[in-house]
Amino acid sequence: MTTFDRVYEAVKLIPRGSVATYGQVAEAIGNKRLARVVGYALHANPQPGVIPCHRVVMKDGAMSDGFAFGGAGRQAELLRAEGVTFLDDTHVDMARHRVRALPLIQ
Repeated sequence: MTTFDRVYEAVKLIPRGSVATYGQVAEAIGNKRLARVVGYALHANPQPGVIPCHRVVMKDGAMSDGFAFGGAGRQAELLRAEGVTFLDDTHVDMARHRVRALPLIQ
């Protein structure tokens, strides 16, 4: 399984109405220093309707300006449709919606 495949498997485990950070996904694939690689993988998401890349946000809950499937506004729209609440226009309420941890994907 490639690194990108492991990223996709980890992201599929983020429940509807929840978010994870790039760092959490990187930890789930075995190397917490790969947060940028997670971003690259999500930008190349081969199955946007299946792999919920919109559920991955920055550590402070901010949307990614580089969200590949419609920009930060579209990402926020998708999250709101799942019941995710925001502290302001661009930051998810992380205390309420961040997953505690993702299992290790090998």
